[in-house]
Amino acid sequence: MIGAMAESTAPVLPEGGTVRPMTRWGDPVMHRPARPVTEFGDALRDLAADMVATMYAAEGVGLAACQIGVDLAVFVFDCPDESGTSYRGVVCNPVLDLPEGKDRQLDDTEEGCLSYPGAFVPCARPDRARVTGQGLDGEPVEFAGTGLLARCLQHETDHLHGTVFGDRLSDRMRKKLRKQMEAAAEEYPETWPA
Repeated sequence: MIGAMAESTAPVLPEGGTVRPMTRWGDPVMHRPARPVTEFGDALRDLAADMVATMYAAEGVGLAACQIGVDLAVFVFDCPDESGTSYRGVVCNPVLDLPEGKDRQLDDTEEGCLSYPGAFVPCARPDRARVTGQGLDGEPVEFAGTGLLARCLQHETDHLHGTVFGDRLSDRMRKKLRKQMEAAAEEYPETWPA
């Protein structure tokens, strides 16, 4: 399946949020599974609005709640697929479905993380992905795609399981990633992007 499917084909992301500082790798919230979302209401909508504002301020394509220090299984995204068509949404309690067997093809495009800013290295991931979960009101949502969208759905779901993409890299690639991040550190102070 290519593209995105949900109740609305182009969900409107919540607006009016506050840009928060980005939580970095090493903070415990980044390396443990997030709590499931069980309450859908104004507090969740406010959190999602802050996540959207932070994602846009950081010029990212996706953001998980742990990346602003919140231990909750929700992510937001505004990301193009392989064709360049952009999709956006909010996913609570995501379940990731990846191709297997002969349908599984890896894409080793460069990947980065807003919580480890300024660094990009190749990271092999399946070239297609599908995520199901719940929207801001608890309604079922489903998003699927190729290209950067497939990578984004996998990357953000990983965050909610306590996995950073560096966990998927070889020692050599992790060292390269660290050197890039350290070289760019002055551009990304602790309060970035707030």
